[in-house]
Amino acid sequence: MQSRYFTLTAYPNGLPERGLFTLETQELSELNRGEVRIRNRWLSVDPYMRGRMSGQHTYVAPFRLGQPMEGGAIGEVIASNDERLKEGDIVSHMGGWRDIAQISAEGVYPLPSADVPEQAYLGVLGMPGMTAWTGLNLIAECRPGDNVLVSAASGAVGSLVVQLAKAKGCHVIGIAGAAHKLAWLESLGVEPVTYKDRGAQELSDAIRLASPEGIDVYYENVGGICLEAALSQLNEGARIAVCGMIDTYNAEKPAPGPSNLSQMVVRKARMQGFIVADHWDHYPEFLKEVTPQVVAGDIDYKETVKEGLESTPDAFLELFEGGNTGKMLVKVTD
Repeated sequence: MQSRYFTLTAYPNGLPERGLFTLETQELSELNRGEVRIRNRWLSVDPYMRGRMSGQHTYVAPFRLGQPMEGGAIGEVIASNDERLKEGDIVSHMGGWRDIAQISAEGVYPLPSADVPEQAYLGVLGMPGMTAWTGLNLIAECRPGDNVLVSAASGAVGSLVVQLAKAKGCHVIGIAGAAHKLAWLESLGVEPVTYKDRGAQELSDAIRLASPEGIDVYYENVGGICLEAALSQLNEGARIAVCGMIDTYNAEKPAPGPSNLSQMVVRKARMQGFIVADHWDHYPEFLKEVTPQVVAGDIDYKETVKEGLESTPDAFLELFEGGNTGKMLVKVTD
C-alpha cells in the first residue's frame, strides 16, 4: 500500500511559499509490532506549525526536510499490530499531512463516545478547544464578572474563549477583522471590535468604548498592535494569557515591542505564556465540562473546510490571511 504525504523542501524566511510544500509517495512496509495503519479522514492545520518550519527546536522539534510532515488528524484504523486498537476504530493521532499514516500506536487514541461530529476532536473538543479552556481558566484565572478581551476572537481558539467567558458571566470583547466575523461575534453576545485600518491608539480607543470599565483578562493570540492596545486598557491586577502571537510568525526581522509595556508595572498586571501540552492532564476535565455544552448546542463553533489532501498547504497558508472562521480543516476522504 502507498501513502501520499507532504514534505518541506526548505525552511522558509517570512511567509512560506506554496512551492516549498511537495506531495510525495512512499510504499508502506509491513506493520511492525506496536504499529497501526490509519486512513485519514480529517487533517488539522494550525498556526503553531509555522514554528516547526523554522528549522529550530523551540518547544517542539522542527519538521525534517524531505520527511513526512506531522499534525493532528482523525482517521480509521485499517490495519493493526497492537492489541489496544482494532480495524474500524476511529482515532485521533499526529500523523497528519498525509492520506495513509503508518505510525506507532502509542500516540493513537480512540475517539470518546459522544454525539458530536468526529472532526470536532480536531477543533472545539481537541487541541484548540483545550488551549482555549486552559488559557482562560488555568493561566488567566478568569472569574465571573471579569471584563475579558480576546484577540483573533473568531478563530478556533478565540471563538471558544469568548463563549466560555460568557458562560462565566463575563463581559467579553472580541477583536477580529472581516465583517462576517464581527457579525458572528456579535451574535454570540460579544462586543466586536475591528483592528482593520487602525493603529494601536485607535484600537485602544475602540476597546475602551466597548469596555469602559477596563480589562481584567486579556487572551492574547495576535501580538503587535493588539497587545499594545490592550495594555493601555488594563485594570489593576489584570491577567494576560499569551497563547500565541500570529502577527510575528512570518516576520523576516524582529518586530519592535509594545511602546507601553510599563503599563504592566503601573497596573500590577501579570502576563504568562503557556503551551497546552504542559497541561494535558486536565484534558478529561475539559471534556467533562465542554462536551455536554457542545452536544446541547450551547457552544456555537464554526469550521472552514478545504477538500482533498492536495489542498493542505493552501489551507495552512490561509491561516495567515484571515481565511478561516473557526477551525481550519482538510477533509481527505468521505
